[in-house]
Amino acid sequence: MTLRIDDIAPNFEANTTKGKINFHEWLGDSWGVIFSHPKDFTPVCTTELGYLAKLEPEFTKRNVKIIGLSVDGVENHEAWSNDILKYQGISPNYPIISDSELIVAKLYGMLPADAKGDVSKRSPADNQTVRTVFIITPEKKIKLLLTYPMTTGRNFDEILRVIDSIQLTSTFPVATPVNWQSGDDVIIVPSISNDEANEKFPSGFKEHLPYLRTTKEPK
Repeated sequence: MTLRIDDIAPNFEANTTKGKINFHEWLGDSWGVIFSHPKDFTPVCTTELGYLAKLEPEFTKRNVKIIGLSVDGVENHEAWSNDILKYQGISPNYPIISDSELIVAKLYGMLPADAKGDVSKRSPADNQTVRTVFIITPEKKIKLLLTYPMTTGRNFDEILRVIDSIQLTSTFPVATPVNWQSGDDVIIVPSISNDEANEKFPSGFKEHLPYLRTTKEPK
């Protein structure tokens, strides 16, 4: 299954470290981030889960729920959380999905539909494409898919930046330029005429090119 931007995020039921969930019901009216892992007790992922536990309040401020996924069982997840606590001084408070039957990994296109085998005997390399981040809107639409190699830790500060951009641009007729950070000027989308721009953006705008106009970030 190939997922694309603006596709509806597939629903599923799964056991997690916080109990059984129906994903769409669990998400409710919140935004969501799924971030997946090829195996428990892997070094790069251990650093990621701990960092995200520290960063979780920033997601909460943005009405974003975060949920992890790993191709192992809940008991392994709980033991792994103890390692994360030992290493980082904090353990995940967000749920981690048990995907020991590879159902969610296949549903979200991270593993081929015919992938099989005892997960306890599958190595991280067997599951290496299960290192993906999905950003999902309250309408359950996928707004970002980002897959990392096993040797490269994810930048969750960048994920927050992207969420800030998506939330802003879903509210106002603007786009965000290269390296944009919250508070920086934004781009007025080309479909808005100059007359409309004057009405919508009372602080004014600067026309750099006929198709490139910037204005202060709307609030």
